[in-house]
Amino acid sequence: MSEKSKFSGCPATGIGSMPGGDAREAARTVTGSFADGQGMPYLAELPARGPGADMIGRTIGLLVEMYGHVEPSGWRISDRPGRDTRRARSWLGEDLDALEEFTQGYEGLLKVQAVGPWSLAAALELRGGEAMLGDPGACRDLAGSLAEGLRAHLAEVRRRMPGAQIVLQLDEPSLTAVLLGRVRSASGYRTYRAVDRQVVEATLRDVLAVNGDGATVVHSCAPEVPFALLRRAGADGISFDFSLLTEREEETIGEAVEGGTQLFLGVLPGTDAASAGLSDPGGSVMGVRTLWSRLGLNPGTLTESVVITPSCGLAGASPTYARAVLAHCARAARSLADNPE
Repeated sequence: MSEKSKFSGCPATGIGSMPGGDAREAARTVTGSFADGQGMPYLAELPARGPGADMIGRTIGLLVEMYGHVEPSGWRISDRPGRDTRRARSWLGEDLDALEEFTQGYEGLLKVQAVGPWSLAAALELRGGEAMLGDPGACRDLAGSLAEGLRAHLAEVRRRMPGAQIVLQLDEPSLTAVLLGRVRSASGYRTYRAVDRQVVEATLRDVLAVNGDGATVVHSCAPEVPFALLRRAGADGISFDFSLLTEREEETIGEAVEGGTQLFLGVLPGTDAASAGLSDPGGSVMGVRTLWSRLGLNPGTLTESVVITPSCGLAGASPTYARAVLAHCARAARSLADNPE
């Protein structure tokens, strides 16, 4: 299977989080928005329900022989599964039940998300209150636990939705900060040392590999996405906020496209915005056409290389806007296909 063919038939998708706390309504929205080949449905996250439904808590609920609980400062490592871990697992089960209900007989691409090993290490505290990121041994243990937990999670999703082709997305919003030594300590007065790029790459490669021949995506809505590192780590797709792309990164984008990496371009705001331009699908992707032209890329490759998304998750949006922006992503992708130049 070629790199590009892993995402064939996926013109648009969402990032992961949705507003509200109704699992069935979220599942209905993400499957309905991308029905009939309009895009890729996904397992929604509903952080408004509270700790355990947030992306960090959900991923901690997936860990094997490693547990977490909520402190005022955030998630902290625990000796045994307590109320917060059990709640995270319960909500995941509820979300899977809802998605299973709305994907009966579905045979296309289906995306699941988890926090990647480095953003998780930056967010999860050791017992003393410092981030796991400051302890290389703890980072290795965390990545191993995450890989094992994801393997079991993917198997469960495949059991429930046997016709779907599962895409694994790792959310790594803190990855650039980890690489550049910008993650602040508990006191806030210092930062953790930058992690060696080869260590970061190797760890990501190991975690992405749990999806076997299935497609993988790494998402970051932060500036300075390390495109080349993610490609070397084996990501089939890279998801990012298109508005944060700088001129100096354009050459890297061209190399990624020519190398078969799928670009998940966040072209619409993740929260209600008057400037979102939801009445003009073609206008939403004008910048994408312009970039292609500037790089001298063949406009005919746009639909093979690009997936249209919101810039980040939709947890902070209104339910009305969330529904509208997902539908708009599908329309904008269709506009790009119909008029690539």
